[in-house]
Amino acid sequence: MDPMVAQAGPYILVLALSVVFLVLHIMLQGFLATRELGSQWNAGPRDEGLKPKWALAGRAERASANFRETYPAAVGLLLALAFYHPSTTGLIGGWLWLLCRVVYLPLYLAGIPYIRSLVWLGSLGGIGLMIIGLFT
Repeated sequence: MDPMVAQAGPYILVLALSVVFLVLHIMLQGFLATRELGSQWNAGPRDEGLKPKWALAGRAERASANFRETYPAAVGLLLALAFYHPSTTGLIGGWLWLLCRVVYLPLYLAGIPYIRSLVWLGSLGGIGLMIIGLFT
């Protein structure tokens, strides 16, 4: 096995799991919206701009949008760490970011304040560790 590919493996695992989590976000959001608005709405062009009124569907949509705000940065950092400058600090940061994002989703869906914000800050700390890992 190519040494570069071998050293990239742990970062690619975090990246692959993050893609699975992205798909979970999209599916959950779609499922909850369809549950309220119906399958005809889901299959249609959605030109009417309907939004679900159910709190849980709205939270799923906002949590997904929140995840997608930091997702490009995390992907870029994970790839840079994998193929440019692997580091333990960066890998810990990647796992911290992903684990905090996973914990954040049920906290957001449950409407739990403060703890949710701390977990979100933890995910930003993970991004910070990935940045530090690139330069140490």
